[in-house]
Amino acid sequence: MTYTIGIDVGGTFTDIVVATPDGRTITAKAASTPHNQSDGVLDGLARVAATLNVTQDELLAATGRIVHGTTVATNALLEGKAARVGMLTTEGHRDIIEMREGLKPDRYNLRMAPPEPIVPRHLRLPVRERICADGTVETELDQASLDRAVAQLAAEGVQAVAVCFLHSWRNPAHEQAASTATRARLQQAYVTASSDVLPQIKEFERFSTAVANAAVGPVIENYLGQLQSRLADAGFRGELLVILSHGGVASVQEAVRVAAGTALSGPAGGVAAAVALARQGAARDLIAFDMGGTSTDIALVRDGAPTLSAGKTVANARIALPALDIVTLGAGGGSIGRIDRAGMLAVGPESAGADPGPACYGQGGTAATVTDANLVLGYLDPGNFLGGERRLDPAAATEAVHRVAESLGLSVEEAAFGIHRLVNTRVADGVRVVTVRRGVDPRGYTLLAFGGAAGLHVTAVAAELGIGRVVVPVAASVLSAWGMLNTDLRIELMRSLSQRRGIDTDALRAAFADMEREGRGRLSWFDGEVATRRSADMRYGEQVFEIAVDMDGLDWQAADLADRIEAAFHRAHEALYTYSLRDQDVVLVNARLSVIGRLPSVPSRGAAARMATEPTSHRRIWLDGWVEVPVFDFAALAADQALNGPAIVASDTTTVLLRAGESARFDAHGWMNVDVQAAI
Repeated sequence: MTYTIGIDVGGTFTDIVVATPDGRTITAKAASTPHNQSDGVLDGLARVAATLNVTQDELLAATGRIVHGTTVATNALLEGKAARVGMLTTEGHRDIIEMREGLKPDRYNLRMAPPEPIVPRHLRLPVRERICADGTVETELDQASLDRAVAQLAAEGVQAVAVCFLHSWRNPAHEQAASTATRARLQQAYVTASSDVLPQIKEFERFSTAVANAAVGPVIENYLGQLQSRLADAGFRGELLVILSHGGVASVQEAVRVAAGTALSGPAGGVAAAVALARQGAARDLIAFDMGGTSTDIALVRDGAPTLSAGKTVANARIALPALDIVTLGAGGGSIGRIDRAGMLAVGPESAGADPGPACYGQGGTAATVTDANLVLGYLDPGNFLGGERRLDPAAATEAVHRVAESLGLSVEEAAFGIHRLVNTRVADGVRVVTVRRGVDPRGYTLLAFGGAAGLHVTAVAAELGIGRVVVPVAASVLSAWGMLNTDLRIELMRSLSQRRGIDTDALRAAFADMEREGRGRLSWFDGEVATRRSADMRYGEQVFEIAVDMDGLDWQAADLADRIEAAFHRAHEALYTYSLRDQDVVLVNARLSVIGRLPSVPSRGAAARMATEPTSHRRIWLDGWVEVPVFDFAALAADQALNGPAIVASDTTTVLLRAGESARFDAHGWMNVDVQAAI
């Protein structure tokens, strides 16, 4: 018997999904353990093993693959707990990461202090060398200056070193030599070269990415090494994979090598799930809405494919590795409702987290959170939280919300409903950022709700945006972990070509061939099907930004290949910006190749062949006044069973609120289709 396990570590809960050989999907939740995430992982595995009536050791011994999403890198950067990093760079250029191309995160905020770089200036050490933009060597690598710099970093006790030389994207020889010398001297340090992490033109992005990689490399290496060891001690002999920011998975070795690529590891699982559900028929155009305990992640899936961005900024670190285009809001079940300086009600971004958590958890928390408000409003069953493993305290929730209500001169119910509606508005604004601000009309999309808290808010968010259809999977609360089991191995490669005029198709073919050899080499351990996808970053000659152009449909042997590439760019530009400039020069800046190892997928859990079920109970809830509504068991719904709001649909780990005027039908695939008609 071989199991497959997905593990998603969130800010509040660690989600476990086990796909069994007989087609079942078993889930479990455990409290996340920020001090050491592997503790929460092992706790979750023990819980799911108990559900299967086996020991944890028996479960792991019979598991062939574990796919893991982690927030270790993100937390290290946000909390200032990354490694102590030193930097070796070309003499005269050690301030590139501080100048940041002259821009601040909020460029028009004159009072904003410049961000503090990850590496302080005294640890950014110059090395005498110089490679020109065409790859020729102007000044040979000076061994004496390199030795002095490495000796100084050793004396400073750095834990990691980023080697960042000018134009190493064109010729990495000096970086490779310096990296080898540094590893020989600092044998315990994590050493990364910018040409290994991001071999592309634009020094700031390359240097910053390499520095971020060095900062989180030791943290990721230690964490994954410890997790591997603990899993092995418990009997695991299979393959541990890590989901990366681009939505694909990689081996532990690859995740450690490109550690900065794990910065969006957890949220990437949710987008992978949205893509998998799109392929299974939920909808081709989806807005993924993942609302957990600490934050909400929103992403767009267009025609069944996710949207990639050219990178993200986490804390003060610009990470220019390919990443899913995800907008994250500080709005979740643990988000704190409070009175701001203007005497107005505000929600988030501060969160109660997993410890102490919302007041109703009974762990010492006193702030009024979204979860507390939902409990006061009757949306949550205090006796069936996490399947009854944790009982919520309505009195503590009421007391916390009462303090907010008193400041506003409102009743407890009115204040709780205010918190509930305000977080809905914040999430709706986040959806507008992903859609309207990018030229997309959300009304043509289906809103896919998942995460433990999303079901109570999704229909109100949809109504505010004019979205008519919502999909809520029965495994909504653990869908990110399920999504990790429905993505593929993925190596993302890139080569800068810097072609100023015209497209050199011979150089482009050679770049793709070289990247394919490298990618297949990194997947040499994998014995399954391997595929490739080609794209390029292109722009008009007068532009300062590039767009991604898909090149998979081109005939690479065509005599007029350059003209076909230019035509593809014009079409892509028109699709994004509604116009093209066909009289301007077209510049191809970067060639990109995805090397993909196909992994078996796990189907979503379908509805059993059973008769429609009656409500399990009735409950009083607040909807601009107290009303009594039926409560249905989500897991017991039959295929094609229809429900009309107002109603509550609850499972062990998630609850869906249907409002008056809304109707729902349970699909045979295992998700609920909600027709949203009533506007808020």
